Amino acid sequence: MAEQKIWRILNLGAGVQSTAIYMLMIDGEIEPADVAIFADTQEEPGGVYDHLAWLESQGGPPILKATAGKLGDDLVAGKNSTGQRFASIPAFTSYKEGGPRGMTRRQCTSEYKIAVVERVIRRELLGLKPRQRIPKGARLNQLFGFSTDEPKRAGNARIRYEQQMGPQWSVDFPLFDERLWMSRRDCRNYLEGRVPHRVPRSACVFCPFKSNAEWVDLRDNDPESWARAVEVDRALRTSGTIANRNLDQALYIHQSCLPLEKANLGDDQLSLFDLECEGGCGL
Repeated sequence: MAEQKIWRILNLGAGVQSTAIYMLMIDGEIEPADVAIFADTQEEPGGVYDHLAWLESQGGPPILKATAGKLGDDLVAGKNSTGQRFASIPAFTSYKEGGPRGMTRRQCTSEYKIAVVERVIRRELLGLKPRQRIPKGARLNQLFGFSTDEPKRAGNARIRYEQQMGPQWSVDFPLFDERLWMSRRDCRNYLEGRVPHRVPRSACVFCPFKSNAEWVDLRDNDPESWARAVEVDRALRTSGTIANRNLDQALYIHQSCLPLEKANLGDDQLSLFDLECEGGCGL
């Protein structure tokens, strides 16, 4: 496959925006990608995996799936995707339960999403060995599902690739095309008439960037995923867990800094960040 001179690659998070791009490709509204890549943290809710299976049945660009490991297990074990230093999620921190909060760094997106997609491109598409240069004749055009209400994220992604990836590697944002110009709401409206089920938001089951409404939906409609979120949340505060080593504050995945099963989920506040994990939410 490395003989192809130009690769057009979709970062597929299987959330709203990247699904809209994928379906618009099938409908002939967007030039098809050569391949779509789904970086799997192995911690998405069941609905995302069901939706991904449905996408694979639609006859669109081939979908490659890859993973760096099971994020929650690695988080609790205190290792990252390569078995080395700890990669954190953006957990809330507090000196006392329910007290004022801080937040830890977010490294999970970089290691379990972005790096996975780039590794698939280099090794599976181009057939390169580690640290091997991209052939001079090859060009890579990576497509992201940022919508018109996310100009800052799109701008940050472009800057990152221009600074780090070199002139052979470019990025595009199809939803910004003046012919389409689609916001997240526009994507949802389009998908309602195109997909026979509600497209879920792509995010790990224990992602701290959830609204109370999302936590309630997970608890009431996906008990297995809810149990996993509670399990990881508890593990972050378990004595001896490497994730909290050398920390003088406790870690929580709910913004109230209460254990998830004790948090008041009645306040229907907005998400802190209405982000899809499209392989770019940490850019």
